[in-house]
Formats: sequence, C-alpha cells, structure tokens
Amino acid sequence: MGKYEHDAREMLKLVGGRENIVAVTHCMTRMRFALADPSKADVPAIEALPVVKGSFTQAGQFQIIIGNDVADFYDDFVAISGVSEASKADVKAAAVGNQNPLQKAMGAIAEVFAPLIPAIITGGLILGFRNVLGDMPYFGPDGTQTLASLSQFWTGVYSFLWLIGEAVFHLGIPVGICWSITKKMGGTPMLGIVLGLTLVSSQLMNAYAVPSATAADWATHTWDFGFAQVHMIGYQAQVLPAILAAICFNYYERFFKKITPTVVQMIVVPFCSLLLGVMTAHFIVGPIGWAIGAAIGNIVNLGITGPFRVLFGAIFGAVYAPLVITGLHHMTNAVDLQLIADYGGTMLWPMIALSNIAQGSAVVAMSVLQKKDDKAQQVNIPSFISCYLGVTEPAMFGVNLKYTFPFICAMIGSSLAAIVCTATGTTANAIGVGGLPGILSIQPAYIASFAICMLIAVVVPFTLTFVIGKRKGIDKGVGVENVSLEGNEIAAIPAAQDLSSLSVDGTLRAVVTGTAVPLSEVEDQVFASGAMGKGVGIRPTEGEVVAPADALVTVMMAETGHAVGLKLGNGMEVLIHVGIDTVEMNGDGFEVHVRQGQLVHAGDPLVSFDRAKIAAAGKKDTVMEIVTEPGEAGELTLTESGSVRAGKTPVVKF
Repeated sequence: MGKYEHDAREMLKLVGGRENIVAVTHCMTRMRFALADPSKADVPAIEALPVVKGSFTQAGQFQIIIGNDVADFYDDFVAISGVSEASKADVKAAAVGNQNPLQKAMGAIAEVFAPLIPAIITGGLILGFRNVLGDMPYFGPDGTQTLASLSQFWTGVYSFLWLIGEAVFHLGIPVGICWSITKKMGGTPMLGIVLGLTLVSSQLMNAYAVPSATAADWATHTWDFGFAQVHMIGYQAQVLPAILAAICFNYYERFFKKITPTVVQMIVVPFCSLLLGVMTAHFIVGPIGWAIGAAIGNIVNLGITGPFRVLFGAIFGAVYAPLVITGLHHMTNAVDLQLIADYGGTMLWPMIALSNIAQGSAVVAMSVLQKKDDKAQQVNIPSFISCYLGVTEPAMFGVNLKYTFPFICAMIGSSLAAIVCTATGTTANAIGVGGLPGILSIQPAYIASFAICMLIAVVVPFTLTFVIGKRKGIDKGVGVENVSLEGNEIAAIPAAQDLSSLSVDGTLRAVVTGTAVPLSEVEDQVFASGAMGKGVGIRPTEGEVVAPADALVTVMMAETGHAVGLKLGNGMEVLIHVGIDTVEMNGDGFEVHVRQGQLVHAGDPLVSFDRAKIAAAGKKDTVMEIVTEPGEAGELTLTESGSVRAGKTPVVKF
C-alpha cells in the first residue's frame, strides 16, 4: 500500500463510505466523485485532512483538491475502497443526476467551450502583443509613436500576428463551436468542422461588413432561387448561430442514421444531414441566432454603458466570483464574444480579470498572515500565483472559501474595481487572458484606467483580508488544527497556544467508567483498524466523559457532543469519540461542558451522554480513546481489558 493509505481510509469514510460512491476518477490536481447522496460527505472534516487543499462541488461532481500527488493518492484510494476505476466521462455521466436543469445547461455550455479555451487564451495573448506593437503610441524620441511605425520588422510582426488573431476569433470560434458540439452529441466531428466553415466562408459577406452594406453589396451577396432570395451573410465571431446550427445538424445526422439502411449510411447520412444542416443554418437559425445574440449584446452593453453602468459594475464585480462556484460563469464567454463581434470590444472581460486579481490578492494577505505556517503556505503561494495568472479555483476553493472572510473581502475589492472600470468605459479587444496579464488584452486608450482598477483589486482585498485576519488571530496560528471523524461543525482553535503550563505525567487515564476492550474489537472499522492511531475502547457503565490528562481542547463538536479533541503539553493529540454513528443523533442525549480552546485538567468533565437514548437510537455507546499523534511520547503501553474508572485508571502509558 502507498504512503496515502491513512488519508485514503479517512476520505473513504468521510465521503459516506463505499456505498455512497457511484464513480470516482481524478484529473491533474483533483479527485472527482459522483456521490449517490452528496449531503453525506463531511466537507469540513475532509478539508481538514493533511493531504487535502480544498474541495468544491461543480456540475454535480464533488471535487477534492489534492495537488500534484493526486495520481498516487487515487491509486491508494481505489485499492482501499475497492471502487473500480472510472473515466472522467463516466463520472460526468453519473454526476448528471445531482444537477438541477440550470446546472445541466451551464455544464453543457462549459463542455462546449472548454476545448476552445487554449485557442481563446492564445488568441487573446496574440491580440495583446499586437496592442503593444501597433496601438500604443508611447515610443520614439517624442514618445508619440508605436513600435510598428518605428521599425519595419515590428510592422511585419504586427501584420503576421493578425493571421493567428483572425483565425481564432473571427474564423475559429464558429468552427470550433460546431466541432465541439458535434463531438459532445456523438456526431461526426469532421462534418461539424465543415458546417462551421460554411458559416465563415469567404464567399459570404463578412459579418463585420453587414451593418454598413449597400444595395450594391447585397446584389453580389444574395442567393437568388427565383421564388426566394437569401442574403449571403457570414457569421464570423458569432456564437449563437454556430450553436443553433450545430445542434440542428446533429439531430439531422441522428435521424438519418436511424432510418437509413446500414449498407448505404456512408453516403446518405453525411450528404443529407450536412445539406439540410447548412440550409437550416443560413436560411433559418443563423438569422435567428444573430438576432438573439445581438439582443443579448445590446442588453449587456446597455447595462455597461447606460446611466446605471456603475451599479451594473458594482453588482457584476461582486457576484462574478460566486458565479464561478456555481459554474454559471461559463456563459460570460459567449456574451463577451458577442460584444466583441457587435461592438469591437468588451467591457465585461476587464471586470472578470479584476475579479481574478482580487481573489489572488486576498490569498496574498493570507500568505503574509500565515508566513510561519508551512502547511498553509504550501497552498497559499501556488494559489495566488495561479490566480494572478487567471486561474482562480485553487485560490477560491483552497483558501478563500475555507476561511470565508477572504472571499468576501475579494468580492468587495472586485466590486470597487469594477465600478471604476465601468465608469471609465475600460474595454478589452479580446478575452482569455485573465489576472495580471489581462492588461495585454485592454485597448490602448484604456490601459491607464485599467492599471488603476488593478491597483484597487490588489490593495483593497489585501488590506481588508489582512486587517480582519489580524483581528481573528490568523497571524498567531488560530486555525483548524484537529478534527473528529464525523460531524459538520469545526470551529477555529488557537493552534499555536503555549501549552508549557500543562503538566505531563506520562499517563492517559480512562475517559469514562466501564470495561476496557482492544480497539480492534470496537464496531467501527476505521477505529478498529488502527488507522486513526493506537488506543483503547471502553464499553461504558456511566455516561460522563472526563479529561484523561491536563490538555487543551482543540476540537469540541458543540452541536453534536459526540467527539472531543485534546492536545497535551508534550504535543500528544488525543481523540475521544463517544459511540458509533452517534453524530446522527444531532446532539440529542449529549451535554457539552467545555468549549473549544479551553484548558482542562485531568478529571474535568467534558461531555455527558444518555446511554438509554443512544440505545433507543439503535447505536453503540462504546467510547474510543485514541492517540492520533504521539508528539514527543515514546512507546505506548495500553490497558486493553478489565474495569476502568473515569479519571482514575491509567489506560495509556508513555
């Protein structure tokens, strides 16, 4: 078994056990689960596992961020759980049942655009470099010339780069959408590409020339069928016409495959489906998609440029990050592309880039606050770097949402930056380049205003997060240090508190009166296996749990009362777990006597429990007393049989 055996066993229990896993796979950094009942996953406890950097649910999948070692962890998890390996497609299919209709629609949009993202990012960078070369008059002796005007070489580069920029945004978007949808719907991808090419053919009037077309232009760009005339309109950079055309084509292909004999399918199906698909695209859904897309673009543009544009910016800047959590942010790609097609630029994308920066800045503040916490820095530093480069998920799910207040601080900073962004009309030429490099996609006239917005998106979230984090004691090590196996309440505790005043006499006494049994005999497999550590089980005769030694209460499941975590002066950590599956009682029959962060002495009462109520609930009341971390202690000697008295009988010596 590999090095992640312990964490894999814990994760299996915390996701609800083998029976709750429909399918599981992994990607570059995450475990991806399709769970039968997502509510059974104990998210706080999962995120407290040492190997876990964060978790989130998206598109019906419960995703746990592991990092670069995810493949090794996955192998151990599969070996321990007995779950068969599944492909990403299997997990996606299994996860669909956990989605509502809106999530399914957004998931479909995301899957259509996901394969196009590398090209969109590349195209955005290319247009950004062209901005620098040909549209920024800040060079030359007097500082009023562009690099392209100063050098024939840069003029050639400027012209050459348009080859790629045009291929991505003017021609590639419709073709890529048709290919992606056809692939997703199980059609013939090459036919999808051909369909897309018919939308951007050079025979058609370029979409950008349509608004200013004259009668003479239409005379040479009209199909005349005698009984009807149809304008030969190109759909360069258009999104909705391509989506509608591809969907219609794929249904045609399915239909003809169904009714055509196998022997002639190779001829009939491609011919009929593509012919009808192209006719439908240019005669029906193309014009409809153009009109709908234009309407959406007009509405969004009105919001961005109208009298309430500052309010629009404030709202969009604040809510974009929450949209990422739901997956709804994928729809902004289509809106951005529509704005670029209709207006030659988008004011939406700059605000998205600013949201990336704001989330990253909040993590920078957390990194400064937690500079002495090596474990936290392993998540913080890679997270804010990737966030500043436009990839927000590690920062949001690994840090900001974990503590909540950095996420809110980032939303505030993003909102303020978006207000300035919309007030100044800051516009981008292209999309795909997020975070700090996003400035490359901004139109030269607005680079200065965007720089100011970037400064706001850095300073405000950093300052708010730092001040609030300071008040919460994050810089002093306050955070989640330990966790019980079950439950849904984990509050912050003072992880760095001085424990030198606690006496250590080398003994853990029984936490409850009853009969000691070997841990291997308790009714919970995880405890019995010793995966949590060495310890004893006690079958109680009384219902009061006491402290086994002088210690700090690091975990107190105040809502359920079923588990307590302690830390001794020598660094030893002890988990006291009352009963099996008693978390399901939701605290009924339990009374808590201490709070998290409190210092207790040997024999102090911690929790009282009603044995009769536990029995009536059909649960076992066996109490587990486990050393989860030995600290500076040496070999442990256990008392695993006989009668024991709470606070009196030694059960662990070290």
